[in-house]
Parts: sequence; C-alpha cells; structure tokens
Amino acid sequence: MKLPIKTVASALDLPASTLERWIRQGRIPIQRSGDDVVFSNAALERWSATHNLSFSLNGAQSDEHAPETHDSLISAMQRGKGCHRITGSHAADALKSAVGCVDFLPADIRDELFEKLIERERLASTGIGDGIAIPHPRDPLSRPPEAAAIVTCFLEKPIRFNAIDDQPVFVFFLLISPTVKHHLHLLSRLSYCIRDKAFVAFLRRQPDSVTLYAHVAASEKQLDNL
Repeated sequence: MKLPIKTVASALDLPASTLERWIRQGRIPIQRSGDDVVFSNAALERWSATHNLSFSLNGAQSDEHAPETHDSLISAMQRGKGCHRITGSHAADALKSAVGCVDFLPADIRDELFEKLIERERLASTGIGDGIAIPHPRDPLSRPPEAAAIVTCFLEKPIRFNAIDDQPVFVFFLLISPTVKHHLHLLSRLSYCIRDKAFVAFLRRQPDSVTLYAHVAASEKQLDNL
C-alpha cells in the first residue's frame, strides 16, 4: 500500500511539518512517484518499530484533513521560562534544582517529573554534546501540562553528565510535553537551533531570557523558511 504524507503523519501522530523535515533530512524511508513522495506501509511498520514510534492507520484517513496545532519553540520556552545559576555537583542534583523551578506543575507532579528524569538518565544520558543536555521524561506525566514547556537551565558550574562527547554540561533544556507528538515536534525544532555552532557560543554567554527568546525566534524563522 502506498500512502500520502498527510496519512502517514496522522498514522505516526506527528505534525506534517515534522514529517516533511524528516523527508528532507533523509531520516525516514520514502518512495518517489513522479514528483510526489509516497510511503510503503510495510517499510514504515519496520522503520517505526526500530525507532520506538507507534504507527497505526486506524483513523488516519478520517483525520487527514483535521487541523494541526503547530506549537512554536519560542512559545514553549516562554511557558517554561529560564533559570540561571542552577546548582548541583552532578546530574541528579542539577535536575532536582531545575525541577524546583517548574512552578507551573503541582508539587506531587514535580516529584513524579524528577523521578522520570532520573529514570531516563539511567537508560542513557540526554547530554547531546557541546555542553548541552535535553532531559525529559521517557513517557508523559500522569497529569501533564496542557501545553508543552521547555525550561532553559543555565548551570552555576558545568557538571559531568555522561554526555556523548564527555564534555561537561553548562546548559540544559528541560522538555515537558503532554504527548509524544508534541515532544518530537519541539525536539526537532530545538535540535535545529543547537546544531548551529554560533548558537551554542551564544548560549555559553548565558543570556537573559529576553535576549535568548529573540535569538531563538530568529533561528526558528530560518527553520520555517527552509
């Protein structure tokens, strides 16, 4: 069975914009039919299984024309706010301090969030290199926020985070999403920004929130124009 982009996006529970970006980046198997991109059902089932993503065509056709919510990176960061001088001599301490800044969640859910963050770090470090980490729960919280939020946490001192390049982490983006769909969408947009060496150098200056958001908004505009 050959499937169009809208149907596949719905079946993967992803925004079409994220799927289109993955196509451009060569991250998902596609076929060409003239100038159109189509997908093989069998190939997608194998690919989604290896990438730990759900793939179901049930209801995908009926949802094909449903409106999508495209949450911007900047709006998620503004909801999460920025925190400077996060203390801690190791990852668990720093994450505990960061969770204390998440004042938009009730106390019991903050406790759950911390436990899920530690559980995720035990599986594999979320330190992605260049002194940056993106800690997040492996699964949504039992009572997640209605909208995704990213808490930008600048550490008082860089700490070991078992990052893939073994560099100490000086900043992390605590990503809290109501669904896996929201998580993947924002992770893709954040990853675009931090692949830029100039952006990483900018982060090292630990900018205030107003300056940070202006820089992120400019980066996100570039992404949307690709």
